[in-house]
Amino acid sequence: MKKSVVCSLFTAAALFAGSDEVERLKTQMHQQQQMIEKLLHRVDELENRNKKAQEQELNIRIETSGSRSASFAQQAFLPDIALIANMAAVGRNVGNEVYENYKIPGFIGNPGEIPFNPKRGFNLNYGELEISSTADPYFDVAAALHIEKEGLHIGELFVTTRALPYNLRLKAGKFKSEFGRINPKHQHAWNFSSIPLVFESFFGPGGLGDEGVQIQWNLPTENYWMAGFEAMQGGNGRSFGNTDTNNLFIGYLKSSYDITDTNTLLAGVTYMHGKNPAGNTDIVGADLTLKSFFGSYSALTWQNELLWRDKDGTGKQAGLYSELIYDYNQNWAGGIRYDTLFKNIGNEPDDLERYMVMMQYKPFEFSKLRLQYTYDRSKWIDGERKDIHEILLGLTIEAGAHGAHAF
Repeated sequence: MKKSVVCSLFTAAALFAGSDEVERLKTQMHQQQQMIEKLLHRVDELENRNKKAQEQELNIRIETSGSRSASFAQQAFLPDIALIANMAAVGRNVGNEVYENYKIPGFIGNPGEIPFNPKRGFNLNYGELEISSTADPYFDVAAALHIEKEGLHIGELFVTTRALPYNLRLKAGKFKSEFGRINPKHQHAWNFSSIPLVFESFFGPGGLGDEGVQIQWNLPTENYWMAGFEAMQGGNGRSFGNTDTNNLFIGYLKSSYDITDTNTLLAGVTYMHGKNPAGNTDIVGADLTLKSFFGSYSALTWQNELLWRDKDGTGKQAGLYSELIYDYNQNWAGGIRYDTLFKNIGNEPDDLERYMVMMQYKPFEFSKLRLQYTYDRSKWIDGERKDIHEILLGLTIEAGAHGAHAF
């Protein structure tokens, strides 16, 4: 190709120039041809050198990925860090000292420390530092540290496996039990600022969390089915508390079914068995949630959970909650919740109830303002039932890399 171009140019020049001019053009063309050949040779050298470098890099990656002893590029997996702040202004028709000593007859003799909104006026409920990362090709690690005046308190600290066969996942450490709908979530992710009465009565104001191990299996079916089993130490004193050895075992089954393109049904059942200082404790639970979607940010959620407990030394008790949440758009939401403890021991009251209504504004994804009113008929103060009225204005800020909440 190059020779034909040179010849054509030479022929054209010969037609319009004399012999001397032809010789001069011929010399120039020969020099240009040599320069072109040198440049092409240089391009070939650079392409070959780059190809060899790519092949060497690929071979190193292959050897590294196949070697368990090879160093892991940890700098590629820097942890996600989030800081969460929760605070509220509270108005209540009961003084602080009196409220700190309320009782729920048959369920709670003394509430102990009240972590969320314990006093009238201003409450800085907590700061929470959440850290999560991929540790290596086999494990993820996560922690939720509560920032308190005395220092940091470990709310959760656990590792989970990344690639077990047969759709299995293993978790170990301290974590919130994943039964039901509300217990796996942290307080800032609840739809209301207080945990339901039955959860507070059976597990405390933060729900059930403990040291232990967990294994979950996602069944290979068309619809979502997940079976989970947890073995925990059993340090929760409301229902268990005999920790001479690990004594709490929890099993649950969760499922979801798309009724239509815009309606989803979620359901689950739970069974717990553990030890308390007086003997055994058995708890059975069930949850049912219906979600209807009207748009990308608009939905109606009806969520229900029931717990039934048979505790040696206490007796058989039960309670439930039902809440209805309407997400109007990306910024506004509202909802109502009904709580009841409807089965109690002996002659203790079985009409322990609480009603809540809330409106929530989210200026952005990482901040929310919540206005909530509570009418509580579940508490006894100074030996008699006290109807408690409470209004709360809360602010939650989530700064940093924060994982998505459960569906």
